[in-house]
Amino acid sequence: MRDPAPKTIYLADYTPPAYWVDDVHLTFRLAPSSTRVVSRILFRPNPDAPGPFFLHGEALTTISVRIDGQPVSPTPVEGGIVCDVPDRPFTWEAEVEIDPQANTALEGLYLSGGMYCTQCEAEGFRKITYYPDRPDVMAPFTVRIEGDAPVLLSNGNPSGSGPGWSEWHDPWPKPAYLFALVAGNLVAHRDRFTTRSGRDVELAIWVREGDLHKCAFGMDALKRSMVWDERVYGREYDLDVFNIVAVDDFNMGAMENKGLNIFNASAVLASPDTATDANFERIESIIAHEYFHNWTGNRITCRDWFQLCLKEGLTVFRDQQFSADERSAPVKRIDDVLALRGRQFREDNGPLAHPVRPESFVEINNFYTATVYEKGAELIGMLRRLVGAQAYDRALQLYFERHDGQACTIEDWIAVFEDTTGRDLRQFKRWYSQAGTPRLDVTDSFEDGRYTLHFRQHTPPTPGQPDKDPLVIPVAVGLLAPSGEEVVSTTLLEMTEAEQSFAFDGLSARPVPSLLRGFSAPVILTRSADNAERAFLLAHDTDPFNRWEAGRALAKDALMRMVTDGAAPDAAFIEALGLLLDDDSLDPAFRALALHLPGQDDLAQSLFDAGVTPDPGAIHAACEAMADAMAEVLEQRLATIYDAMQVPGPYSPDASAAGRRALANGALSLLSRRDGAARAATQFAAADNMTQQLAGLAALVRRGRGEDALAAFYDQWRGDRLVLDKWFGLQPGLAQPQDAADVATRLTAHPDFDWKNPNRFRAVLGALAANAAGFHHPSGAAYTLMADWLIRLDPVNPQTAARMTTVFETWRRYDADRQALIADALERIAATPGLSRDTGEMVNRIRGA
Repeated sequence: MRDPAPKTIYLADYTPPAYWVDDVHLTFRLAPSSTRVVSRILFRPNPDAPGPFFLHGEALTTISVRIDGQPVSPTPVEGGIVCDVPDRPFTWEAEVEIDPQANTALEGLYLSGGMYCTQCEAEGFRKITYYPDRPDVMAPFTVRIEGDAPVLLSNGNPSGSGPGWSEWHDPWPKPAYLFALVAGNLVAHRDRFTTRSGRDVELAIWVREGDLHKCAFGMDALKRSMVWDERVYGREYDLDVFNIVAVDDFNMGAMENKGLNIFNASAVLASPDTATDANFERIESIIAHEYFHNWTGNRITCRDWFQLCLKEGLTVFRDQQFSADERSAPVKRIDDVLALRGRQFREDNGPLAHPVRPESFVEINNFYTATVYEKGAELIGMLRRLVGAQAYDRALQLYFERHDGQACTIEDWIAVFEDTTGRDLRQFKRWYSQAGTPRLDVTDSFEDGRYTLHFRQHTPPTPGQPDKDPLVIPVAVGLLAPSGEEVVSTTLLEMTEAEQSFAFDGLSARPVPSLLRGFSAPVILTRSADNAERAFLLAHDTDPFNRWEAGRALAKDALMRMVTDGAAPDAAFIEALGLLLDDDSLDPAFRALALHLPGQDDLAQSLFDAGVTPDPGAIHAACEAMADAMAEVLEQRLATIYDAMQVPGPYSPDASAAGRRALANGALSLLSRRDGAARAATQFAAADNMTQQLAGLAALVRRGRGEDALAAFYDQWRGDRLVLDKWFGLQPGLAQPQDAADVATRLTAHPDFDWKNPNRFRAVLGALAANAAGFHHPSGAAYTLMADWLIRLDPVNPQTAARMTTVFETWRRYDADRQALIADALERIAATPGLSRDTGEMVNRIRGA
């Protein structure tokens, strides 16, 4: 058992393992409540780091232990066992018993609907057998599985099978967190892939019987990912088989276990009638991400969990590149920045702020964060911009050649770029150790044909880091003449000082600057600019991201004035938006994004940054008033767009068709404010795909006409768990603020609300939290409901409970009454007897305790 007292682990305290592992043989004799695991492991002392022989182990019943065939009696200690061992290589043999059926935490070996499956990242393998469960211990694994399930899978290549057993051998050394096992009554969607060197690879997606028709898109995405990784990064697959398994109960999106990727069913299963365009795009991205981990995560892994961004940030960047190539690069970049600002900036600006490479943790599961993933990816993108695409490619090839089969650090990563380019990247490395989102303040001047940009950078204090050093900030800049012509094309400025200026000569008139093109660095840029300039950029900027950004800035300015000054909706913004919608040369997906107002949580943060205490109710009212005005002024344009963007013929998830549907459904949402949701009702009834059906249903619910449609949708899809998640999530997410907590409470009492299933729990409670005005309703009812459920969930699934506590992370930006209500909820969670280490750490960080 783990010691309930929290123990902080520090990066500075890292020491190499005292013993290396040369070979692992595991035998599993599966039984729901009494699985036996027999391990035979070849150890040898590490002469560079002598120390005691310690193996991690949790919730294990020890049956027997032998060293070189002789029985021994290890001593239990916190987190595992210690034992006297020979000062030479030796064979360790242990038999333990575990209880998968009782494992509701979904970490280690557990049961999901009668199917055995594993999740070992980060520290789940210690719940399977005794082992040095740390990522810098790598070894080849051979696994034998014995059980009555018809399908018995593990990592690597199949090496033998017979009635009731199968064996697998993974020749590539891997850490224990990449171990995987699946056993159950499954069927396979199969295909093949031939690598560029001629290796024939068997591909399979394993699912339950009724889900076989939902695998084709996932398989296609996998094969496209394999082709792309060979073409762009020169990385070839290295086993004879690649298996994916869809699992109903899973804490994460998916897991990159070597040769046996385990996926949350929502991240792999899709058919036109059950999955939306957004689902298809998410599945494509996640499949690519997990496949790309084969090299950036598996073949080269992280030395310790503080280096998590080494594999995750790099692999997120790679999957973003893939999606940009497969779809619209500008739209993908906007989507990525929206996610970064919505999740990571929020994290950086609150009590949970931490560096991309943290310096300490209590529970590593709590650091699978937007900072590690999304900001980590932004650091890779900045590095690529700074050194150039060709130098980046050379550095990556050196990285693969130099570190294949190793467990590495950020220092190893930076070194390959320094060795390849000759650049000194010590200052850039601060991005990995400094928390917080830098602010980049910009002013300008123009005199005698010289235009000068003056930059000042500063990063606000974050927990444990009151003082910040200047960072290297790549600022992509373009200049436009008053006529709209681009007079200086995109130029990369490298800011390295706290204050720095850059001049452009030979200009005949004062230009309009287009700053931070392509969002070239994850910073908050502030510059005094009027709405005329923003409208000019919206009309003329050649950089798609900044064109969208100009429209977003117009919308945000108008909404903030509506909240703070009671202003009317800005007619100039709406007209500028109308002109953009009329531009048929623009990608429909881009126009669809431009049609979306800034998120209400984003507006709350912007108001807070401006010194205004945000009122979620007032923000909601302003957004509703703006949407009403947009619908009124643009009604005819929207009606034309809605009709023109209908996609004829059979459904296809390709980017072009998805973009047209996105624009049509954006128009539908606004038109429903004018036609009483008549078009939405027609679309809902006639839809032949989930994208159109769900968009129609959402519009009906928003207009208060959804009761019958919700009932019909439930009756139609009550047998499909993933579609039912959409039904559950739609209702609290779109409820009126005063009703949101009641709607969520009613749904938690529904017979189909399986609160132990992470997807279903997140569908209801996560959707409630995403309804900003509803979650922060002055009654505090949503706070109470959330705290009640987190207290209930924590002893069952600490990981999911801990992650959900982040709904409270922005509490200090609100008024005193709301702060008091949230503080009470947090205190109640913190005072819960037996609270897990996962949730306890998160709540205390949020509270500032």
